[in-house]
Amino acid sequence: QVQLVESGGGLVQAGGSLRLSCAASGSIFTINAMRWYRQAPGKQRDLVAGITSGGSATYVDSVKGRFTISRDNSKNTVYLQMNSLKPEDTAVYYCNADILATGAAYRMNYWGKGTLVTVSS
Repeated sequence: QVQLVESGGGLVQAGGSLRLSCAASGSIFTINAMRWYRQAPGKQRDLVAGITSGGSATYVDSVKGRFTISRDNSKNTVYLQMNSLKPEDTAVYYCNADILATGAAYRMNYWGKGTLVTVSS
């Protein structure tokens, strides 16, 4: 069974930095795109950044220049380096990935349970 587990969330002051990690585990054959989403209280879940298996990254405009997504394919892990954090970045951050499990006929989309990031002003 495939699982995604996020870590690295916490409380930080505005202007500070955090690094989120998301490790995929289980019977994994290949991982394609990996993504970070976030959901603020009372709002919908939105895409923050994505990265292909080859390392091409995309970002939502509000985090460009402040956040960096990266991945270590040897560890099945994706990271989100968040700098110059703002109170409006406060949200639960979720990892998402397209994974072909060993023996599976097709890729499936998986979600982690999320990690809370709180930015104080």
